[in-house]
Amino acid sequence: MTQRDRDRLVVLKKAEKKLIRQKQAAAELQLTERQVRRLLKRLKAEGDKAVVHALRGRSSNRQLSQEVRQKAMTILSLPEWKGFGPTLASYHLAKDHEVRIGREALRQMMIGAGLWSAKKQKIDDVHVWRPRRSCRGELVQWDTSEHDWLEGRGGKLYLISMIDDATSELVAQFVPSDSTEENLRLLRRYLESNGRPVAFYTDKASLFQTAPKVARDKKALPQEEQQTMPPTQIGRALQELQIVWIAAHSPQAKGRVERQFGTAQDRLVKGMRLAGVSTLEEANRYLNEEFLPWWNENLTVVPASAANAHRALGPEHDLASSLSQVEKRQVSPDYTIRIKGRLYRIAPKCIQPGMRGDTVRVELRLDGSMAVGFKSKWLEVTECDIPSKRVAPKQDSGVAVPKRKITTAERTKAWRDSNHKLFTGSPKRNAAASVNRTQTRDNPD
Repeated sequence: MTQRDRDRLVVLKKAEKKLIRQKQAAAELQLTERQVRRLLKRLKAEGDKAVVHALRGRSSNRQLSQEVRQKAMTILSLPEWKGFGPTLASYHLAKDHEVRIGREALRQMMIGAGLWSAKKQKIDDVHVWRPRRSCRGELVQWDTSEHDWLEGRGGKLYLISMIDDATSELVAQFVPSDSTEENLRLLRRYLESNGRPVAFYTDKASLFQTAPKVARDKKALPQEEQQTMPPTQIGRALQELQIVWIAAHSPQAKGRVERQFGTAQDRLVKGMRLAGVSTLEEANRYLNEEFLPWWNENLTVVPASAANAHRALGPEHDLASSLSQVEKRQVSPDYTIRIKGRLYRIAPKCIQPGMRGDTVRVELRLDGSMAVGFKSKWLEVTECDIPSKRVAPKQDSGVAVPKRKITTAERTKAWRDSNHKLFTGSPKRNAAASVNRTQTRDNPD
């Protein structure tokens, strides 16, 4: 019997001895008069234990059976379940094995089995978060995560994510490399599904910003004094689509997409481990069929405003043209242009006045095709062979070729070599004395 039960017993005995009215006893016990009468009736029949709840000491009707507990612990002890927390484990047990256990109940079971260690709660410094944007499409955070997504079961993958700041709606894709082309592909997918947002919020990676080159021994100029750099391919595409680009000065500034990567690196990695994902195609299939639907169903929020800031794509917005690798090329006098080591000739029907020496817009599109434009008109081009360079044979023009200048060291070496031959090649003294000098040209005999 607890102290609370003893206090209730004192009040009930006063009411039983008619020292206080039942109404007063009900007020002290914070019960109704009808419940006080029930307790007095039980007190008369059972004695002091009437104030103890009848269910105390009995097992709950909702208690998990020993078979269910054993099955859950057997599954969680498997190697592929290593590192699962109670929340994620509860989700996959219900989804994959139809074992439904609450998160907190499973936490206590895992702590008792040594599969999870209880963590002491810490009071961190209070960080005031930036409020969300008011409506969907007003700001979209865009970033790429490099991580061992397949845990060594396959090649290296990158996860590109776009998350709405107002609702946390997520669009993501696994790619083999964090290149301009792959980012443009995901951008096209987002634009075709949602329209044009007001702004994208990214880091200052070279995909989004052209950084000025500075020598190692020199200091970079202040930003207001730096020369304006040309935009990157993604920056140019956003300008053509009238989408604002905002650069984040730190990872904490774009914390929403960074926290999303933290969740994906835990939940998504373990989910793909259970599914046996080992290729890029399987990873994207699991991402689009399992993870993204779960995220957009459970982790999104209702925006402060019901308005949608996305703008529809109009006929003036050619995604195939804007989301491509754009380069400028100068037209040669023979109406040809060179692109990536190949020579292309402009069709005669597309030739316009003033084209020679001017520049054309060359678009290397995501589908592998190429388009050439000049003054808002598309040109037909055909690839032609590059003429090989012929080396003219050498001809004797009768002009004396200037000799190479001999250095002082070469002269000294030649002089020493000549003296050495002079003395080593002459006859010895005894041999010279035995020479018959009477034989001359005039008298050979």
